[in-house]
Amino acid sequence: MKKILIVPFLLLLSILLAACSQDKEKESGVEKEVAAESSTDSLSDGEPLKVDKGVLNVEVTIPGTFFEGQDIDKVIAEAKNDGIKEVIKNEDGSITYKMSKAEHKKMMKELEEGIIKSVEEIKTSEDFSSIKDVSYNKTFSEFTLSVNKEEFENSLDTIASFGLAITGMYYQLFNGVDPEKYKVTVIFKNESNGEVINTIVYPDDLNEKK
Repeated sequence: MKKILIVPFLLLLSILLAACSQDKEKESGVEKEVAAESSTDSLSDGEPLKVDKGVLNVEVTIPGTFFEGQDIDKVIAEAKNDGIKEVIKNEDGSITYKMSKAEHKKMMKELEEGIIKSVEEIKTSEDFSSIKDVSYNKTFSEFTLSVNKEEFENSLDTIASFGLAITGMYYQLFNGVDPEKYKVTVIFKNESNGEVINTIVYPDDLNEKK
């Protein structure tokens, strides 16, 4: 079985939360700075954030589907230990995170850097030899993979789309996309002529298969 290069969701979450918990002695000064910013922060494509934001805080709710099969109490405890000020388990299985704007911005930056690193690994990995290039939009809602068609059709390289989709959906949710509307589209194109070989829309296609 091929090695999946994308970090699993909960491990990625743990890494990001740990990063946000560092340099706590600097947080007070940072929060004073962000308090002066407008409360109408926007997504990178210009759409207004839909997360609930106070003067210093950001509130984000992640759907319960991201935690299926996990010990929710353990997830909450780890998040609190890693510096998130408040974590709430909702009746529908979702989890609401309340954090400072400084923590939120740092989390988004770390997540963006992680996705870009994973994209570069996919492009150069021998595990996905048919994939020659990967491009993406600013909000990580669409990835285009240029592949050698013959190699691709005789491989299992579509598995690369799953890791990209998970991290892309996670990025969108923490960046304020409505949990009812977030999607990631992964397009596989023939590198020689641009022909679309396959298109997978997450989570729609996964739900249909279930």
